[in-house]
Amino acid sequence: MPRQVTYKFKKQVKVIPFAFDKFNDPYEAVAAAEGIDIRDFLMMEQQVASTTREKSALRDFRIKSFAKWGITDVAFVRDEES
Repeated sequence: MPRQVTYKFKKQVKVIPFAFDKFNDPYEAVAAAEGIDIRDFLMMEQQVASTTREKSALRDFRIKSFAKWGITDVAFVRDEES
C-alpha cells in the first residue's frame, strides 16, 4: 500500500504520495513537491548534526527551517482499518 504525506503549505492542506526509494524522509518529498531547493539546508543540517548529540536540536532546526518556507504540520497519513 503506498504511503502518503500530509502537510500545510501557506495554510493550505495538501497530500502527496511518498516512497522511500525516492526520498529519505517526508520533508524531502514535500520540498520536491513544492519545488524548493534544499541543498543548502541539507548541508547546514549535517553541520548541526555533527555539532550536537541531541536529536531534538536537529528536529527543531528542521521544523523551523521548513516553517520559514511556509511548510508546517508534515506527517505521514495513517490508514484507517475498517
